[in-house]
Formats: sequence, structure tokens, C-alpha cells
Amino acid sequence: MSEKNSGAIRDARQLGIPKMLILGLQHMFAMFGSTILVPILVSGYFSAACGEELTRGLTVSVTLFCAGVGTLMFHFCSKLKVPAFLGSSFAFLGGFSTVANLNNGMYATMSANDKAAYACGGVVVAGALYLILALIIKLVGVNRVMKFLPPVVTGPIIICIGLSLASSAISSASTNWLLAIIALGVIIIFNIWGKGMFKIIPILMGVVISYVVAVILNACGITNPDGSAILNFSSVASASWVGIPAFQICKFDVTAILVMAPIAIASMMEHIGDMSAISATVEENFIEDPGLHRTLMGDGIATAFAGLVGGPANTTYGENTGVLELSRVHDPRVIRLAAVFAIVLSFIPKFSSIIATMPTAIIGGVSFMLYGMISAIGVRNVVENRVDLTKSRNLIIAGVIFVCGLGFSDGLTFAVGSAEITLTGLAIAAIVGILLNAILPGNDYTFGSNPSGDKSRGVYVMNTDNKEK
Repeated sequence: MSEKNSGAIRDARQLGIPKMLILGLQHMFAMFGSTILVPILVSGYFSAACGEELTRGLTVSVTLFCAGVGTLMFHFCSKLKVPAFLGSSFAFLGGFSTVANLNNGMYATMSANDKAAYACGGVVVAGALYLILALIIKLVGVNRVMKFLPPVVTGPIIICIGLSLASSAISSASTNWLLAIIALGVIIIFNIWGKGMFKIIPILMGVVISYVVAVILNACGITNPDGSAILNFSSVASASWVGIPAFQICKFDVTAILVMAPIAIASMMEHIGDMSAISATVEENFIEDPGLHRTLMGDGIATAFAGLVGGPANTTYGENTGVLELSRVHDPRVIRLAAVFAIVLSFIPKFSSIIATMPTAIIGGVSFMLYGMISAIGVRNVVENRVDLTKSRNLIIAGVIFVCGLGFSDGLTFAVGSAEITLTGLAIAAIVGILLNAILPGNDYTFGSNPSGDKSRGVYVMNTDNKEK
């Protein structure tokens, strides 16, 4: 199907090694801001709850290492075919916050590092749940599973994945709208009017040029609107050049497992949506080949490994899907280069600190484009599959998915024994959408019977469950 993807490049080796390295760097920048934000937020949870900072595990260095190694594991499990990057999952933030604030039993006097270790044990179990779903898909077949995920369900879910991140983009950009607008403007200019190599690295150009502007403004004594410095290099001076990430082996406890493991429901649903988005973007049927069971297995193994060494859960990253759409370079080798860059950076604290000085506003400006692109892909799935929204059942399904995905901004928390479990809005949207599609009458969609429609969303597999007449 790559021939149909006009102008797309499936083998980046034709561009040469230097350009491939630059493209890998672009993907690394795309995931960097969100990936390192997770350990920063989690560290804040444990610091506030325990009155002390985390010194092992869940640090920026450990997170970058887990993202890089996890991505390589995923590519190995998916036969080196899927151009996906695995970064830190935001779905587990509520779980980390809950564990940080546990004050009963053995958790009453526990240190922040030990609490984090038990939380990571729950992440390992969550990764194991991925493997169970992968086994089910392998046994019953992807056809039967995908019948529950028609375009009227996956399209709105993909739209929600992008829109649910919109507030994050606005929040980041609002710290300095000038830098955010410059970053966004540069991306648009290079994407539309760029020539040659510059046309396929618009994200990287947006980051570099806006950062140069930030350096100039900072040198001139100009500050952010709230009076804070645009750039702060204090952490760079104290950081060493070479250092081993502060890994921490996880620990297991039923309470922490009950908090963390069920969140896998959310992340697995997001994974299926992301695989549909990547397949539609690249126009390659990754749900059939290498197979949804393999991509789930790769994601699960990567998540379990991250938790084992004290890192946050991994998930396929929508930011990098946006880069695929913009750059039109769909070679998985480029993603693997980004993974290697992340691993190398995890052993260079000083360089990691330099990149971490990137103003939040620049990340916000880049996110404007990337998050919007994800939602646009979801809209394309609905349009190209000609989902009939004049039918009440389809309107109900899409409408409820939108309200759940965007309305439950803080998720839905409920108690299981003494532990609280939080389902994210996206998980709720996916579960409700699948259930409504299964029980509402009038479902006229049969997976595998509409090759042109299914292929347009990248998930067509010839239906072998029913013999053709």
C-alpha cells in the first residue's frame, strides 16, 4: 500500500545517513517534552505526599533509558515494521498520585523511594495484562476482535486522543505566547514552503529556531510574562557529563497492584487507537501485519521492563505519529535512531539538562500542530469510511465517546477494597463506545466486507469468519 501513499518515504536510507540522523533527532525532540514531563510530575506527587524528593527511579534519566530500550523492544516484537515510538504514559499519573498518598499499614511510614518502587511493581503487572490480551487476540483472531472496533468507534476515539491533549498545549504555550507562535509558525512555513530536506524536518526546525530566539531574548534580559526567566541553566552547571541512571528495582504489594494494574485497560485501548492512527497515517495494515497481538506484546514487554527498573509505564506516542504525518518519512529505522538517541542521552546528565531547559512555551507551540494532527487523522477515518451520522445509533456512539473522552478530564475514580482506581477519560470513552456499538441495534458494519473503507483506516483484514457467497 505504500505506493498509494503519494510522496511518502518508506526507506529512509535513500536519503543518506546524515539526513536519517537528523530525522531521528526530530522524533527524539517530538517525544522529549512529554516523556520527561511524566517523571517531573510524579516526583512532585511523592515530594508533596512524603516530604522528600525521589532519588532513585522515576527520574528523567531513567525515563529516557526506558523509553529508548522500550521502543527497541517494541520494534523487535513487531518485526521491525511499525514506526512507533514508546514514551511515558500519562494514563498512570493518577495511579502514582494515589500510591504516593497511601498512608495505611506499611505505607504509613514508608519513604518516597520505597513507595515509588511498589508503584512500579504495579506497572509491571499492568504490562503483563497486555500480554494476556495479546494472547486472546492470537487465539481468537484479529477479525473477531476488530468487529468491536468499527470506524464509528475508533474514529472518535482517535479524535479524543488529540483533543484531550489540547489543554496541555494551551497551558504550555501560555507561558510565553511569542515563543509558542514562533515555533508553530516556523513549522507551518517549513512544512508548506520548505524545500528539500527542510520540508521533512519542520518540527526540528521549529524547535531549533524558536530556541535560538529564546536564547537571544534571554540574553537581552527579556523575561516571560509572569516575570520568570525564559531560560534557566542552573541545573546544567551542576550536572555531570557522564552518569548511570539511578535505577530502582520494583517491589510488589497487592494494594499498589490494585491501584496501578487496572489502568492497563486505559492504556491498552489507547494502544489500539494509536495503532489505528499510525496505520491510517502510513497506509500500512499493521493490525494484520505484524498483527495487533504483536504490537500489544511489544508495548506490554516495554511497560513491564520500565516498571522493573523503576521507570514509568510506556505507551505508543501520538506526538511521533504527528511527525510521521508531517515529514512523510515512514521508515521505522528513523524511530529506532530516536530510541538510540534517548538511550545515549540517559547516560549524559549534562546534555539531558541542556535539552530540559527548552522553554515550556516552545513545547506548547509544537504541540499545537502535533495534537491537532492526531485529531485530524481521526476525522479522516470517519470521513473516508463514510460513517453515516444521519443514523441515530452512530450519532449516539460518537457523541457519547466525545463527552466521555473530553468530559472526564480527571478520569473516574472508584474504590476497590482500600485502594482507589482511576480510569482516564479515554479509557472510559473506549469502553463505553465499544459497549454501545455491541448492544445498540442497527449495526450495519461487518469487518472485512468493505476493503476500500477498511484499507483507508489502515486496518483491513480479509474476513475469514464468514465464507463469501
